[in-house]
Amino acid sequence: MANLVCGVSSSALGQAWQWRGQNSGFSGENPLEDLIDRILITRGCPRESLSAYRDPKIKNFMPDPSLLCDMDRAAERLAKAIYKKESIVIFGDYDVDGATSSALMIDLLRQLGVNAGYYIPDRVAEGYGPAVQSMRKLAEEGANLVVTVDCGAQAYEALEAAKEAGLDVVVVDHHQCQPQLPEAHAVVNPNRLDEEEGAQYGHLAAVGVAFLLAAALVRHLRQDGYFSDRPEPKLMALLDLVALGTVADVAALHGLNRAFVAQGLKVMAARHRPGIAALLDVAGVSRPPTTYDLGFILGPRINAGGRVGKSDLGVRLLTSLDKNECENLALALNQFNLERRSIEQTVTEAAEGLCEEQVERPVMVVAGEGWHPGVIGIVAGRLKQKYDRPIIVIGIDEEGNGKGSGRSLSGVDLGAAVLSAKQAGLLVNGGGHAMAAGLSIKKDQIEDFSTFISERVQKDVETARANKALLIDEVLSAGGVNLSLIEALEAGGPYGAGWPSPHIVAGPVYAIQTRILKEKHLSVIFKGQDGQSFKAIAFNAVETPITQMVVAAGRDRKLWVAGKIQLNEWNGRKDAQLHIEDIAWA
Repeated sequence: MANLVCGVSSSALGQAWQWRGQNSGFSGENPLEDLIDRILITRGCPRESLSAYRDPKIKNFMPDPSLLCDMDRAAERLAKAIYKKESIVIFGDYDVDGATSSALMIDLLRQLGVNAGYYIPDRVAEGYGPAVQSMRKLAEEGANLVVTVDCGAQAYEALEAAKEAGLDVVVVDHHQCQPQLPEAHAVVNPNRLDEEEGAQYGHLAAVGVAFLLAAALVRHLRQDGYFSDRPEPKLMALLDLVALGTVADVAALHGLNRAFVAQGLKVMAARHRPGIAALLDVAGVSRPPTTYDLGFILGPRINAGGRVGKSDLGVRLLTSLDKNECENLALALNQFNLERRSIEQTVTEAAEGLCEEQVERPVMVVAGEGWHPGVIGIVAGRLKQKYDRPIIVIGIDEEGNGKGSGRSLSGVDLGAAVLSAKQAGLLVNGGGHAMAAGLSIKKDQIEDFSTFISERVQKDVETARANKALLIDEVLSAGGVNLSLIEALEAGGPYGAGWPSPHIVAGPVYAIQTRILKEKHLSVIFKGQDGQSFKAIAFNAVETPITQMVVAAGRDRKLWVAGKIQLNEWNGRKDAQLHIEDIAWA
């Protein structure tokens, strides 16, 4: 097999190790600088853009917002509402992308002198997106303009009802669209099928699209002379929200998203937003936040409000200017997150039992009575990792109505497949992205849907699984796993979806000390032929082939160790630690 790293065609986890791109080791005078260049290039950076990607600034990646269909129309309608002092309501989704998108629009309008209202539907009682009842309710309460964020692209009946009730609606979304768009004053979505140049921004989260709308609106108002007697909004100060929503929604971190997150992390480090500062404090994050913190520390806590608590807690936290209120909201979200974990564990265990009955299916569709709809997406993600195939988890209520969430493999467009199932009459509603999808379904249609979805993507799943390999960025001796490498790799970040953290192979090495931590984690000290040693850890690996191979190797047999290098801080001491993802005989 060509392009193998260290000759590994079948590792402990049964996969080949291959170079990412055509990487083959250091070639320049400065090895670390050379490594960063190759990290950037193998993730899609054009060679001529290396300097821009090393320090991604908004000005180098920001497009003219008017590039997107309906953008100018949306900005003009918002400007009209501002001038006429109309009642504006932001209608958001209950996840992090929806909360940050809503908060961004509310913050922007507040800086423009407008106190916009907001509406976040209850995940259980109302479900995703605008509904006929909610649109009529907003009209009755006096709303003139509704801006939907992270939803609305397929809300046909609801937006028709809004029009009948005299409501203008501007849709700001990023989900996949059908050829016919819903009835709205404007639909701003880079994933519209009629998008041309704007389609290159289809990887943006909804909060990124909302930021483009913010820029378009400010420009429109500036041209009208709106700021002749008042300051312009501080758009860059909104980037903490953009970074949080982008990472939490697992949007690909290339191009504009890369600049959004890199600059947004700097804004967030200043802690000027009381809600984010309070949540960082509750989570015990005192250092400058990282993409890991956004995706695994802040994101789950904000999501917990919509999953098991009150759906509007995230927006309230992110828009409040009251420090005491923010502290209380952060504590509440933290508690809801603990409750979410307990519920998630119960559903995961039940779903795993059903998955074992479907090991031959290309797509596993599992359903259970009473499974909380707030955790099914997380459970689907965990099961996808375990079974290496797309998973759809469906919670069924007492009336036989199911709400499902799915997670997919790279190369398998689950959102498109779910949309096809909806068009085939198998779903009440459904859609999403390539890697994630949501749906509503009647209990008696689950089996037919399961058959349909498996047949639809079977070939893609087979191809994706056959091509599975661990992509490697560099091979080092044991002494190369050090703090200097960690510092250098930061220049290739921020890392996340679509811009993966580098995989490093260290070796050949011997396992000179092994320990089991908390009965589930494997801790190892490896020593190389250069006489240097480093620490490594494999999480939740006690009953996996990784631990079995380390034990079998003892202190006498050489190994290659693959993983991600991380900074380990303990009792004021810093050192480099390799997070093991795979292992192989040397």
